[in-house]
Amino acid sequence: MSGRERIRYVVELLEEPTPVQEIADRANVSRTTADDELQRLQSDDWVTETTVNGTKAYDLNPVRMLFDEVTNLIEKHSRDELESQLTDLKQEQEELADEYAVQSLNEFREQFAADELSADELRERRNVIATWESINTELGLVKHALQLYGDVVELSSPKTDSHSALV
Repeated sequence: MSGRERIRYVVELLEEPTPVQEIADRANVSRTTADDELQRLQSDDWVTETTVNGTKAYDLNPVRMLFDEVTNLIEKHSRDELESQLTDLKQEQEELADEYAVQSLNEFREQFAADELSADELRERRNVIATWESINTELGLVKHALQLYGDVVELSSPKTDSHSALV
């Protein structure tokens, strides 16, 4: 991979705002090369510039990530498949709620702190929280994909004049 490709790869793995020098180090490139590529990625809306401890840093653009995820779902799945995924995810969510006799993840979290649990039980519950959060994230993405499905398919069609479809 070229230096610029390594920078993009490192950026895709960011979990929090990261200083330019750290990105450069991870990509094994100079700070100047990293800064140039990060500025280009920012102009393309892939990253956002911020500061960490007074140092220039970059993070993935969450809006771009959301639209990319939703578009990817629409491109890979039919409306029926997305509706089926939504049903399955909702069922998983309801099964967790029933298993732990709660109505929501927030209520489950409140029990986490209030109940006297062993270390193993606490680890299990942390895993349940992570699973529940993942289900919630997927539910949101699938719902967005279903809401935008018709528009994305129509605008992606080569026979559609996208300008007139948006007006």
